[in-house]
Amino acid sequence: MIRIQEILDKVSSKHKDANLELIQRAYIFAATAHAGQTRLSGEPYLSHPLAVADTLADMGFDEPTIAAGLLHDTVEDTGVDIDTIADNFGDEVADIVDGVTKISRIPFDNKEEAQAENIRKMILAMSHDMRVIMVKLADRLHNMSTLDFQKAYKQKRIAQETMDIYAPLANRLGLYVIMRRLEDLSFKYLRPDVYNMIVHWLEDHQVVEKRIIENVVSMLKDFLASNGIAGEVYGRIKHKYSIYKKMLAESLTLDEMHDIMAFRVIVKDIKDCYAVLGLVHQQWKPVHGRFKDYISMPKANGYQSLHTTVIGPDGERIEVQIRTEEMHRQAEHGIAAHWLYKEHGRINSKDLAQFSWLNEIFERQREEADSKEFMHSLKMDLFQDEVYVYTPAGDVKELPDGATPLDFAFHIHTKVGQHCAGAKVNGRLVPLSRPLKNGDTVEIITDPSRNPNRDWLKIVKTARARNRIQHYIRTEERMRAIQLGREMLEKEGRKVSINVARCAKEGQLSIVAQDMTFDSLDDLYAGVGYAHVTPRKVLNRLYAVLHPGEAAAAQQKTEPVQEQAQVQETPAKTKLPAGGVAISGVDGVLMRFAQCCNPVPGDPIVGYISRGAGITVHRADCPNVPNMEPERLISVHWEGGEEEVAKPYEGGIFVIARNQSGALAAIAKVLADAGVNITSANIKALVDGRSTLHFVVEVKNATQLYEVITAIGKLPSVTEAVRDSENADATAEAKA
Repeated sequence: MIRIQEILDKVSSKHKDANLELIQRAYIFAATAHAGQTRLSGEPYLSHPLAVADTLADMGFDEPTIAAGLLHDTVEDTGVDIDTIADNFGDEVADIVDGVTKISRIPFDNKEEAQAENIRKMILAMSHDMRVIMVKLADRLHNMSTLDFQKAYKQKRIAQETMDIYAPLANRLGLYVIMRRLEDLSFKYLRPDVYNMIVHWLEDHQVVEKRIIENVVSMLKDFLASNGIAGEVYGRIKHKYSIYKKMLAESLTLDEMHDIMAFRVIVKDIKDCYAVLGLVHQQWKPVHGRFKDYISMPKANGYQSLHTTVIGPDGERIEVQIRTEEMHRQAEHGIAAHWLYKEHGRINSKDLAQFSWLNEIFERQREEADSKEFMHSLKMDLFQDEVYVYTPAGDVKELPDGATPLDFAFHIHTKVGQHCAGAKVNGRLVPLSRPLKNGDTVEIITDPSRNPNRDWLKIVKTARARNRIQHYIRTEERMRAIQLGREMLEKEGRKVSINVARCAKEGQLSIVAQDMTFDSLDDLYAGVGYAHVTPRKVLNRLYAVLHPGEAAAAQQKTEPVQEQAQVQETPAKTKLPAGGVAISGVDGVLMRFAQCCNPVPGDPIVGYISRGAGITVHRADCPNVPNMEPERLISVHWEGGEEEVAKPYEGGIFVIARNQSGALAAIAKVLADAGVNITSANIKALVDGRSTLHFVVEVKNATQLYEVITAIGKLPSVTEAVRDSENADATAEAKA
């Protein structure tokens, strides 16, 4: 177990006149609070806060942060409250402890929502004081290092969460030492087979690797000395997870692996960096396309260095990183390096311009209510590597790898993105979906009449662009839902002699909206348009307002509204007979059957709220359903039994048959014998002597449809007969 004196020594070595007494008091307080508690490993619980504080001391954090590291579990795991922490150690320490505390008294529907809410809390705490996330990362690092004592299912869950959130977050904050350790520890539990294979392979090759590293380090030192450049040289094997990622990316086996050794040259100033780069390229052949200048174009988290890959003295690919001492400090400790120079006070996101992406996350967590979408956006922000492109004016913009001109447009400004009509990359028109490359110059062509559409979500890679597009689409959908709801109410109102428009103008409808807990009339209209509430229910309430004390009469008077519960938007606009479709718990909504899958009674079905067209009914297995917005899918069911259906429904049949005399007549006879009418047929000859036949037929239900398909399949000339879904357009309904 780490001793408190070791931590105090590290703090005093990095901070002159450090307030060691604060840390000592925090240690005594934590030891008392956790007395008698043990970890799953059997160690005293105090070993955990000591390990967290030690990691923070290694990173160079100030005394309040390290004190908070010692105290971070006292509120969660002992009887101490946050006010006691504030009384004993001040508000600064208490704020950090409060931000890190993992207690959550809010019930959640599922684990994904609970994780999203915890991340939201972490993001909010980070916006207040960046040290909160540093303590959290140090806490997660020690928990990962003792994960062996957890049950297997917990190991995988915690490791996956670490790989999904904490390791990428450490990377974006420039905490590469923490990131590498978190990745390797997570990798150990997520893919133990591959992890152990890499470990054994490295052990088997360590003698050769050690010799190569010593040789290259010696040569690099000679280059520096012979050219009068002062500096240090280090060599290492890349961490295990990065080796695994390289294997996947390049489809390599371990024996085919190259470029697993990295060397670091640390010099005094920037001109020496470029001088060393020239010496390295002069001595060893550089690998094309593997040079990156992060000095002239730093990463978003402030990282600066020169990276080059060369063919080393033994024919091995080796990576050489060249940086100054200040760049190295930033590279190893990222955002934590700022505390080495800040004398007083806390640092928050506004102090650090290079972490502007964090501010976007802070804003987004307030805007995005859906937990899944928030987590998706967060991972988009954290996981991506960077690509650097230029504006026509020569300004450098950083985007995630794989970003498109559309991402670039939204990065420039929301309005530029919304009205993006095209893009030029390096002076040439390109598709908006084209991935950008380092060094591209991008010019956006705008058109005021152009607006986002749902297809854009398939193009963009950045969370910013995705959220702006979704916000626009949601706004447009709401406007259409309001319009549809108003029209539905006015239409049904006319049937019962209620002038809905006048009631809205005179205020009676506003009373109904308030009574039904809607914030405004528009919210009420949208509720009707989205089928969250039926026109009949609204009109019942409105009648009661217009004629107080006559609730019974209102029920009788609005009966015609109820009679319209099942309306199919066919060209004839006929009322569905028994066996039609009903929305679970809702009536009075216009419905139509989707032409892409032609559902018939007996099919499992689902409803989709279409823009301006009520509810569209699809088969549950329709190929379009997975591409639809989940929030607009609703439960529907067939009303009545299949035997009650009086009106035929259209269904599709797809047949492949040999081109021989009488084949078509035989299929037609099967359909005629079953009492099935053919409404259309499309026949196409194939080059192999067969034909494809698409039939649209009228059937009573799914049972009858599948019976005739089976009968057709038994014909000697038929090689295949299935239900036809060829005409399903995967984007038609999404754009509806």
